[in-house]
This record gives sequence, structure tokens and C-alpha cells, in this order.
Amino acid sequence: MSILVTGVAGFIGFHVARALRARGVRVVGIDNLNDYYDVELKRSRLRLLADDDGFQFLEFDLIDKSAIDRAFDNGRFTVAINLAAQAGVRYSLVNPHAYVRSNIEGFINVLEACRHNNVKHLIYASSSSVYGAVTKMPFSVHQNVDHPVSLYAASKKSNELMAHSYSHLFRLPTTGLRFFTVYGPWGRPDMALFLFTKAILAGKPIDVFNHGRMRRDFTYIDDIVEAIVRLTDVIPASNPNWRGEAPDAGSSLAPYRIYNIGNHNPVELMYLIEVLENCLGRKAIKNFLPMQPGDVPATYADVSDLEDVVGFAPKTPIETGVERFVRWYREYHKI
Repeated sequence: MSILVTGVAGFIGFHVARALRARGVRVVGIDNLNDYYDVELKRSRLRLLADDDGFQFLEFDLIDKSAIDRAFDNGRFTVAINLAAQAGVRYSLVNPHAYVRSNIEGFINVLEACRHNNVKHLIYASSSSVYGAVTKMPFSVHQNVDHPVSLYAASKKSNELMAHSYSHLFRLPTTGLRFFTVYGPWGRPDMALFLFTKAILAGKPIDVFNHGRMRRDFTYIDDIVEAIVRLTDVIPASNPNWRGEAPDAGSSLAPYRIYNIGNHNPVELMYLIEVLENCLGRKAIKNFLPMQPGDVPATYADVSDLEDVVGFAPKTPIETGVERFVRWYREYHKI
């Protein structure tokens, strides 16, 4: 089996590639190594993959259609896992065009390449942000999600719609994954846990939005990866019970599925900070701020569909996950 992983130098892509190689799967990884955050961190991830003969890295942007066509022509991929994207809710407020280029233009190139190269299964990253203004919790894939509150969320919802159209028109099996606040070793520097750790160790204040009244379904990276790897073997099929008069948002008459991947156990932001303080042995200086545009006060995943299909649901406690992240952070930064 040969699997493509786009965004392979990113947080989730790196971990997925390592897990696939541990299973003996040949992996071809694509990344453009953009400077949205520290490129050296991305290169450090790649160095851990580079010594493996079963891993090949290609550096280019997914909006380069000719490059992605060549990669697919040469790779003969059984499964494609698209994790490349312009991430970040707040950044979408200041650089919206980056999201259109990467998350829309890049994704259509992936869809076209899968269509024309007999790829058996496309798995792609969506996001919990698609739930937007929805307040009924836990969030279910069977709910409609038509009210995004950021362009980032809108771009991810667009990916789901685009994938469905290709599943319907060309019978391309597609699986969309709504990730919930992923954290852990080798994480992204723009995420709260990374920012908090860096600031606390430097004796600087941390920004606590919505005056701390936030709840997040923090999901440890190993649980995310376990779910993705298991889903590579679960190729979507038509749902024979799907009815147009009462459409199920999480499935289709087409070979299309959506899954939440979250810890299904929301954690108060102030408790996360308390756990982090205990792991670091230092107290945080808290700068309480109002809610940021595009943000939501709470997330909470219903993962029953995921558990039914692959027999697994994320379960790493926040205390365990944060301790592992802090240990990695100290080692990586030699603190």
C-alpha cells in the first residue's frame, strides 16, 4: 500500500506519517513549508521522517496543479490523506486570501488528482469550527452546520461540500474528519497550550480570552492519529437509509462520511491553565480579555459514529496529555 499525506511537515501530518510507517506503509509526503509558523519546527519534524527509506518528501504547494498531478502519476496512491491547509481562526481575519488559495484551490487539485488516478479513498481534514453558531451539544455530525463564524470555518465546510460533490458525481469515497482542539508533542506554536507554555516559562502574561469562560474538547495527538489510521481501512459506502426528505448531514447516498474526532470531555480553560501551571511548577500571569471575533465559547464532540465504525474513541486525560507536551517542550527547547 502507498499512502499520500499532504501537510506532512505539519503537526498532525507528521504524526500520521510516522504511525503509517510504523505499520510498514509506504508514505509520500507533500508540504510547502510556508512560514505561517516556525519553519525550523517543520524541518525538525521532517528530519525524523527523512532517514526512513519508506518515506519520500516532495516540497511544493497544492495550488501547483502540475506538481500534484506528477506526484499522483508517480505515486500510485491507494489512499490520500489531505491534512494540508491554512490553519488558524484569527489569522483568517487578516489574511483571508491565504485560506481561499490553500483550503479551496489546493483542495480542488487534490480532488481532481484522486478522481483521475483511481484513488480508493480520500480522507481530509475538516474542523470542529464548522459548528460555528450551533449551541446544541455535544456536536453531532448529523446536525446541519450552515452558520460558520469565521472564514476558516467556512473554508472547511466548503471542503465537505466539495468532497460530497465528487463522491456523488464520480463515486470517489471521501471521509471528512472534524478535529477538536488537537494538542501534544510537536504541536503548533500558534495554539493556546504552546503559547501559554512559552509565556509562563518566560515570566510573561498569557492572554485568556472571554475572561476564561471557555470550554474546549482538547484532544491528544495520539488519539487523533489512532482514529485516522483506523479509518484508512474503512472505505465509505452509500447509506441505503438516506432520504432526501429528511437528509442526514453525516452520510449520503454517495460514498461519503463525516466523523468527529474529539475527546468528548470538554475542559474549562482555567482548569487547563491550572494543569499546565502544575506541570511547569510556575504560576501564570493572566491577562483576561473579551471573546475574539470568530471564536466560540465551547466545543464538545459526539464521537459515537467514530466509535461504532472503528471501535475507538479518544480518551487521553488532559493531565496526561499536558504533562507529555511539557516534557517534549522542555526537551525540544533544551529548557
